[in-house]
Order: sequence, then structure tokens, then C-alpha cells
Amino acid sequence: MFSHIMIGANDVQASKAFYDAILGTMGFAPGTIDEKGRCFYFTDTGIFSITLPIDGQPASHGNGSTIGFAADSPATADAWHAAGIANGGTACEDAPGVREGGLGKLYLAYLRDPAGNKVCALHRIG
Repeated sequence: MFSHIMIGANDVQASKAFYDAILGTMGFAPGTIDEKGRCFYFTDTGIFSITLPIDGQPASHGNGSTIGFAADSPATADAWHAAGIANGGTACEDAPGVREGGLGKLYLAYLRDPAGNKVCALHRIG
């Protein structure tokens, strides 16, 4: 469905360190910085990227927005969460764990990145 997701950051290097750590727990290579100072994570299914806002204004998170990353297990989601906390992220929502709802059982872990963007590791159970 998506070709790419690009989020704003006020400090691309701090955000890169955060995303290198959390995405590394999922088996992704560190991001690549281009000549414009943007950071890209290339996968077979799309691109995730970080940039200073093009309008020159400070980056701000979307209230009500969450970017979800697929985790292959609860252990991966836990490692993702721990790596995020250790690399400039902050915990938000409930602690990592199982949530049940209309979409079935999900194992979820939530963080805010250094720019305040809300991200989630999600593992579908069963």
C-alpha cells in the first residue's frame, strides 16, 4: 500500500541513532544519509526516511499519528522497545504486552522517538 514514509526530525543524527537501534533489532541495516542530509532505510517492501522539515520550521509529531513496525515475535518487540529507550526514545502508552480487541490478540510496544513521533512494534498473535 505504501511506497514510503518520511518523518520530520530536528536532529537527524539523533533520530538516526534511535532508528538504527530499534530497526536493527528487526534485522534492518543502519540508515543511509544522502547528500541532502536525509536518512533512508530501504527494504523490499518500502522506504522509511527521516528529514529536517523542508519548510525550515521545527519538526513536530502528528497528534493521533502512529507508525507501526512489524515484529516477528514478542521478544523482538521487547528488544525493539529496550533499544529505543537506550537510544533517546521515551516510553509511552502502556508497557509492552498483549492487547486484545477487534483485530484479535496483538503484542504491542510503543515509544516516542527523539522528535516526539509515536512509533509501535506490533506482533500479531495466532
